[in-house]
Amino acid sequence: MPVNFRVPIFDVKNLNFSVRGQSILSNISLEIFNGEYIAIIGPNGGGKTTLARMLLGLEKPTSGTVRIFGKKLGDFKLWDKIGFVPQRASLVDANFPATVLDIVNMGRTSKRGIFSSMSKEDKDAVQDAMMKMDILDLKNKMVGTLSGGQRQRVMIARALASKPEILILDEPNTGVDMLSQKNFYTLLAKLNTDEKITILFITHDIGVIADDIGRLFTINQKAIICNNPKEALSCEEMSQLYGIDAHLIHNHKHEH
Repeated sequence: MPVNFRVPIFDVKNLNFSVRGQSILSNISLEIFNGEYIAIIGPNGGGKTTLARMLLGLEKPTSGTVRIFGKKLGDFKLWDKIGFVPQRASLVDANFPATVLDIVNMGRTSKRGIFSSMSKEDKDAVQDAMMKMDILDLKNKMVGTLSGGQRQRVMIARALASKPEILILDEPNTGVDMLSQKNFYTLLAKLNTDEKITILFITHDIGVIADDIGRLFTINQKAIICNNPKEALSCEEMSQLYGIDAHLIHNHKHEH
């Protein structure tokens, strides 16, 4: 009888990263599986964005290994399986010369190459991504004229255009008002449950952790993995992580 085991999307083992002798990440080990909704939290400067860059192949560890879909980082080529919304992505100059459609079209570049023309498959994928984000009516608007919440949805649509299996969002709420944030969490939960997209949400703000999240990684150079976020977020480790008495208020389950 064959052994039944799951290959994680990301398999990080004993990862260390230093810059000019200063340790940024120390002995990080974690696994992220298909269908999960995970948050990575920790203070600014704690190494969260550095870890994200390593998962995306943008940085190489000083030591340790990163495997993606079972392949070594250097051997992995199918980057369109990973959608990424970078930090401060929703902060766009008001004079930026691109429409919403232009921005979302960029999400197909990894599939078709920079200089290839858009195929019907590309156009359908872009249309589908904009529908999921409810921005079809904005497609001809200049992205610099949109609100923070609208730009946030545009950048997520760009990431979704490649039909990724996992969506990584690094501090996605920067410049976004509270109402848009609430809608955003509902939208992420829907992508996870209805579209079966694995979600990895990175933030420094313990106050934005949604109730839908299944597992929590806390990072401040080292990592603590919490399989029950509600219990973990009230525990002593959170105060140690931030160096203060930390308390969390769950306020993202809203009543209608």
